[in-house]
Amino acid sequence: MPIIEITSPNQPGADVFSTLTEAQLRNRLEPAKGIFIAESPKVIRVALDAGYQPLSLLCEKKHLAGDAADIAERCAHLPIYTGERDVLARLTGYVLTRGVLCAMQRPHPRSVEEICRDARRIVVIHGVTDTTNIGAIFRSAAALGIDGVLLTPDSCDPLNRRAVRVSMGSVFLIPWTWLETPLEGLRRWGFRTAAMALTNDSIPLDSPALKAEPRLALVMGTEGDGLPHETIAQADYVVRIPMAHGVDSLNVAAASAVAFWELRRKQQ
Repeated sequence: MPIIEITSPNQPGADVFSTLTEAQLRNRLEPAKGIFIAESPKVIRVALDAGYQPLSLLCEKKHLAGDAADIAERCAHLPIYTGERDVLARLTGYVLTRGVLCAMQRPHPRSVEEICRDARRIVVIHGVTDTTNIGAIFRSAAALGIDGVLLTPDSCDPLNRRAVRVSMGSVFLIPWTWLETPLEGLRRWGFRTAAMALTNDSIPLDSPALKAEPRLALVMGTEGDGLPHETIAQADYVVRIPMAHGVDSLNVAAASAVAFWELRRKQQ
């Protein structure tokens, strides 16, 4: 496939990088046709190494023989669009952080059973819509031994371009899917649930009872409103992180990292 020089923001075939919204890329009505955008050479390499399928590449001209030379070689059979930095910025509507974007095929969704079957520690992300928080939670989950991630449908898509970039590609390293059923359903796979929330009957994160659980699902809510009352009521435990200096809580991404480390599964 020849390299295609971009001279206009209306370049035919490059609309996936310019005019399509995140919702259009995701294509919920036809998931098999869904696309996502990976940004930066490092993130794209992680996705390729994890088996994700590239569809086309948008690369600043100087990076074709530089930082992204190996990626261009791996995508040589696909359309590769290139141009100067200002031209690509006009096409995409923003300056490319690392000069490279890759359109990739969205994978077929996993089942909840597949995520839970062999897991010991999972996180349920409940209603978190901030892309930065989603990316940071995934990065901590992958680094700190979480086996899988479940998200409620009102949460941000982990394959949102910014979420993928903030995660540094960790969304490709840890299995995840959408949780369409009530939290109580996790009990069928032997999981006890721990809702992170500030209530009068919450127990501290370092409670021995939590660490002794063979299968535990940590439930994280939005930073502003927290978890819904009904979700807290369904949980087996309500858990808090002890605070000092009058601080009441942490950002959900920071709180998740603390919780993941404290309750990580024992290594075999």
